[in-house]
Amino acid sequence: MSTEVRLERVAKSFDGRTRVVDHVDLVVQPGEFFALLGPSGCGKTTSLRMIAGFEEPDSGRIIVGGEDVTATPVHRRDMGMIFQSYALFPHRTVAENVAFGLRMRALAKAEIRERVAQALRQVALEGYDDRRPAQLSGGQQQRVALARAIVIRPRVLLCDEPLAALDRKLRQSMQLELKSLQRELGVTTIFVTHDQEEAMTISDRIAVMKAGRIEQVAAPREVYNAPRTRFVADFIGDINLIEGEWRAGAFVADGKVLPAPAGAPSGAATIAIRPERLRLGAATSALLKGRVATRTFVSGQVHYRVRLESGRAVAVKANESAGDFAVGDEVGVEWAAGDVVVLSE
Repeated sequence: MSTEVRLERVAKSFDGRTRVVDHVDLVVQPGEFFALLGPSGCGKTTSLRMIAGFEEPDSGRIIVGGEDVTATPVHRRDMGMIFQSYALFPHRTVAENVAFGLRMRALAKAEIRERVAQALRQVALEGYDDRRPAQLSGGQQQRVALARAIVIRPRVLLCDEPLAALDRKLRQSMQLELKSLQRELGVTTIFVTHDQEEAMTISDRIAVMKAGRIEQVAAPREVYNAPRTRFVADFIGDINLIEGEWRAGAFVADGKVLPAPAGAPSGAATIAIRPERLRLGAATSALLKGRVATRTFVSGQVHYRVRLESGRAVAVKANESAGDFAVGDEVGVEWAAGDVVVLSE
């Protein structure tokens, strides 16, 4: 049965003044693959370590499966942990590494052998029992670390940037494998990463963190298409941020009324538009005109940077079939009001 993880007003500081985690409230649903995402120093790893029991909160509670585990020692929390460094014992075999947690629980030798064999099958490492970590590739070592975490059949699996040391292609492959295995096991998984693409690829939901606080919790699609704050909009993928003001409910920037959902009667505002939502065309009848400053071909798309007449630069991503413009060409830039997100701060 999958397990819910709940943080209630959890706070932590290391110097008595600066809160690394600032009264965080969070609920991870049973069986969910949940990512804590943010830049270095945002509090995501400290939050994970408090869930695991490696750090004790200054205040607040950690509830796992309805049980308050805030003061429960690490070895009694029934959690599996995968570290970025793998943390394998170099002089022990693969089987011995995987069996470590089971031996600590004093299981019978026959059951240990059976469960180790099953875990190695699940991570596609059958036949590697007698090898040592130095004889394995980085991806294989990561699989051993994963097998060691799942062999104890934890109620929660915690992952601290476990794929960061792998090269891009292997990391992408391991993301899919980890997601597939998590689905098969049905274990509640909390995954810490600073990689936006990784979080978007593997997570059911994401908590975006900044300076010890959670800026937004949502499914990847919602975080991307409907960011709540300027930080989330700017941190997740590429985006155009345009500062302006409301005048009678219309958004005005650079002296022009720009397409945007109706807003407040007056006041400063910022709108956000993803580069793929912008369209380039003839400059003659366009509301905004500019010239192509740069043009780059990236993975089947053409990425443009257009310098508008106001001096503002915008990024545009277009398929090759949408037209082809050269550096220096005069172009019109358009978007629909429905493509715009109005940011709360």
